Amino acid sequence: MYEIFGEMDSVEELNATAEGLKKEGDRENLYRLAGENGIDSAFVDMYLDGAENLCCDAATAALGKIEAEAAGLKPVEIMADWVEYIKTLCGDERDDSFARAVRRRGKSLKGCIGCLLEWSFRKRYRVGSDIINAAGLGGRQVEMGIPGTGTAKRLIREYYLGKGGGGK
Repeated sequence: MYEIFGEMDSVEELNATAEGLKKEGDRENLYRLAGENGIDSAFVDMYLDGAENLCCDAATAALGKIEAEAAGLKPVEIMADWVEYIKTLCGDERDDSFARAVRRRGKSLKGCIGCLLEWSFRKRYRVGSDIINAAGLGGRQVEMGIPGTGTAKRLIREYYLGKGGGGK
């Protein structure tokens, strides 16, 4: 995913790289940097035209990272819901600490979903026979372990912000 410029650890690092490319007049690599980090070329256009002082802010950098990672993972159903929640947290205009945490080197959507999946397997439980029969699955043993909304939100925050060790 970060083949050319490597994984940036912060929005400041990303903007410093963008500034260096801009000063060198290297528009092509500035667009590559943005693409590699999931940042829309429209932001680069505004930056190059002087309409913006920075290539991106913390929210844009974090959302770009999540979008780029999600494109490779192709999450569906509950995992897609988790991704949308992460994106919502990244756009919090009152506090950019979550967006900054998402941008950190070594934090990834794959790692976050892995944390949720690991929790799911550890916390799975046997579904009652009444529910299994109502589903037309009589005679089978079924186990589930999908975290509820509150637990998923807590695990996501813990993964990116480092509070509580990622739910383990």
